Amino acid sequence: MNKFSSFLVVTLLTFFSVSAQSVSIMTYNIRLDVASDGENAWPLRKDFLVDQIKFYSPDVFGIQEGTPDQTKYLNEHLTNYKYIGVGRDGDNKGEYSAIFYNAKKFNVEHVETFWLSSTPDKVSMGWDAACNRVCTYGLFTNIETKEKIWVFNTHLDHVGVEARTKGVDLIVKKMAEVNTKNYPVILTGDFNLEPDTTVIHNVKNYLNDTKEVAKNVVFGPSGTFNAFDFFTPVTKRIDYIFVSKNNISVSKYAVLSDSKDLKYPSDHLPVYVEMEFNK
Repeated sequence: MNKFSSFLVVTLLTFFSVSAQSVSIMTYNIRLDVASDGENAWPLRKDFLVDQIKFYSPDVFGIQEGTPDQTKYLNEHLTNYKYIGVGRDGDNKGEYSAIFYNAKKFNVEHVETFWLSSTPDKVSMGWDAACNRVCTYGLFTNIETKEKIWVFNTHLDHVGVEARTKGVDLIVKKMAEVNTKNYPVILTGDFNLEPDTTVIHNVKNYLNDTKEVAKNVVFGPSGTFNAFDFFTPVTKRIDYIFVSKNNISVSKYAVLSDSKDLKYPSDHLPVYVEMEFNK
């Protein structure tokens, strides 16, 4: 093999190793900080939850139910991570559906939060919802590969049927509005709905359910909501990671049931996915 051929082989191998780089995504309802949780209250589980995130080290992860103090705590204790988003009651008030990202791997070019209501550009409650609900999203650029991805994160209402239906419609509409260059799109969140519901089927008209399309491994409990009940099987699935249909290949999907001293770090189990972006 001559010098040129050797150089070409090395160049091609380098190109493909970079372009095929795997990206890990997590969604995590961390359960808000309320004293009534007793032995499962935030001060007693926050360090384990942070260590769990550190161990899996997702490149990007969306949280739900993060109060301002909880969101601040994660930001202060997760080295290399930054986050985007505002509280659902405006600015730093109310629960966040924040998106955390590894700032050594990604830059953020565009950031927005909108309300799931008929007036999405201002703090507002939508339709028959029990409280304000938001969706935070950003355009992320991989520092090494220069690949761009849109990441959306939300928490649908736990009461309002119309609010969940129209909230998803609003999110899908926003995706189409901003993604004019057909970049890969990821949607994470607590949907407060199980897989056989109409709203989840509607989401799958536009996006793939990562559990259904994972090529190599599907791992962990079938459900994601544990209600802090360590001794009952987790079967209620309401937390999801969805991805665009034509430009993302999912390799691994897992629901993480880590525990310590017979206790979970949250009343939801996080969902963790590894994927690659198709050229």
